[in-house]
Amino acid sequence: MTATATGLFDPLFSTGAAAAALSDRARLQGMLDFEAALARAEAAVGVIPAAAPAAITAACDAGLYDLAALSAAIANTGNPAIPMVKQLTARVAKADPEAARFVHWGATSQDAMDTGLVLQLRQALGGIEADLSRLSAALAKLAAVHRDTPVVGRTWLQHALPVTFGMKVASWLDAVERHRARFDELKPRLFVVQLGGAAGSLASLGDRGFDVARALADDLKLGLPDMPWHTARDRVAECATMLGLMTGSLGKIARDVSLMMQTDVGEAFEPAGAGRGGSSTMPHKRNPVSGAAVLSAAIRVPHLVGTILSAMPQDHERGLGGWHAEWETLPALVRLAAGATAQMADVCAGLEVDAARMRSNLDETRGLIMAEGVMMALGAKIGRLAAHDLIEDACHRAVAEQRHLRDVLGEEAKVTAHLDAAALDRLFDPLGYVGVAPAMVDRVLAARRK
Repeated sequence: MTATATGLFDPLFSTGAAAAALSDRARLQGMLDFEAALARAEAAVGVIPAAAPAAITAACDAGLYDLAALSAAIANTGNPAIPMVKQLTARVAKADPEAARFVHWGATSQDAMDTGLVLQLRQALGGIEADLSRLSAALAKLAAVHRDTPVVGRTWLQHALPVTFGMKVASWLDAVERHRARFDELKPRLFVVQLGGAAGSLASLGDRGFDVARALADDLKLGLPDMPWHTARDRVAECATMLGLMTGSLGKIARDVSLMMQTDVGEAFEPAGAGRGGSSTMPHKRNPVSGAAVLSAAIRVPHLVGTILSAMPQDHERGLGGWHAEWETLPALVRLAAGATAQMADVCAGLEVDAARMRSNLDETRGLIMAEGVMMALGAKIGRLAAHDLIEDACHRAVAEQRHLRDVLGEEAKVTAHLDAAALDRLFDPLGYVGVAPAMVDRVLAARRK
């Protein structure tokens, strides 16, 4: 057990706040916070002497404990709560031998560890949620500004039809808003105490089990579940899968921005900065470093989610191995999700958009991107299939002759018989064939405002 979870790559793949919330010291503090609150709750309902919580609470400071000694003891005890309780009891005994008798009264190791984990998650997820809100605000601004900015819509990485950049951003925003809703839905199920005692029945507390659990929940400002969840791990799994979904959506944004940032495309760019995105040998490079970090998280997180899901079928009233599989997996997952959210919020807040290049790229195929629009207009006159074949032939000819499709069609009597020059000019205006893309932006922004 180390003092922190920081490492060489943490600034790229995580955040300082997440690393602190999920560090070994924070894990120990979470368990100690449980112990202090448990003592106060039990004293409040008369289960232990009223004087006992003072000495216990005073000793529940992670800074007082030897993390290395706890780490060494885990190899024999199987979890950190056992040596932690031993050290805590010894420390309380020095100040108040009578109070030391009531340390960890009626609880089990998993009660301390799970409730401590919930306290860590409440802190870490709060940071992620704040960055997700920051991302939402940045995307809303981009979508509004570029509501009517035409850009190439791409399918299978090829030019398809004109859309608007605002529509693309609104699609990202729409997903982010769903994840923000998921955060709200998750909280009452995840942020709850764990208190069940040795086998989940709270037998050690007699008929006062519910009273203690309620007082404990109130003290920690957590919810009180109807029963302990020692081997019912859907709460933890829901948190993991929600973060997996969110990180996948962040990866989608990172993928799009990275592709638009390609030299040959040049439509949007991550924020510039001294030393940002450079190469050790090529001075001209401007690499999508945030995109790389977020895509890395999107690749790694699903496997961590898979571990949490695989750990769900646990044995009877206390799991063997499944619970233990969560201990390192979930913090790693949360740290990656936190880093990805912060990176994407920074990117979108400072995204550089080249609207002129977007417009130029629409002309890259010499009008071919407008072929469907022309076909639909002509199809209304001569039938869709006949129009499709006629426009397809014209497209092949435009490519072979390296000419603009508008010029080729202007020479085709079967087309000009139904579409005059003015009509053709209108049909080759990209903003004339973006459908309800601007209205989609309006809908997403309106829904967000609600």
